[in-house]
Amino acid sequence: MMPFQRVMIRIAALAALSLGALTACTVVVDDPGQRPRPRPEPSTPQMCTMQYDPVCAQRGGDRRTFSNACQARADGYRITGRGECRPERPDFGNGRPQVCTREYAPVCATQGRRQQTFANGCMAQAEGFRVIGRGECRRPDRPIDDSGMRPPPRDPDRRPQACTREFAPVCARQGRQQQTFPNACTAQAQGFRVIDNNACR
Repeated sequence: MMPFQRVMIRIAALAALSLGALTACTVVVDDPGQRPRPRPEPSTPQMCTMQYDPVCAQRGGDRRTFSNACQARADGYRITGRGECRPERPDFGNGRPQVCTREYAPVCATQGRRQQTFANGCMAQAEGFRVIGRGECRRPDRPIDDSGMRPPPRDPDRRPQACTREFAPVCARQGRQQQTFPNACTAQAQGFRVIDNNACR
């Protein structure tokens, strides 16, 4: 075989190979009137920041607080509200809470003609009372009895002997002096009368 024929055979083989490769390729030409389809976004975020902007989220019967919405979605939870999840009070059919904290945030509550001070709103509702105001009741805790007599007033010198270290600031007064105390118990132990459930201004 002559060198010229060898070159021609190689050219023919390359042409056949190129033609086969071209027929295997499919070229899609977009219609100029159509927009290209956007890629679908992933259903869950790929990366979340550490920003603290708490949300309450739920998946099935499970409720959790997440530090931000991205982290909740990344774990497959549905956001139900801004801020931390609040604990649900158990209800055993009578509409009253059955479990209350021992937090001291006094409220005045009423039941019929009776007014009573409770340590917090949950305790008042658990006893079937309706909260009518924040702070202690100004009237006696017990109604006028059948004889028309009011119960004896509280002894003003009776002060708490021991207080917790709970921080729930109150503004209290003794004469003309106003002072902020860490909680109502410490104010009363010093002989002050609580006038506001916030720090003095």
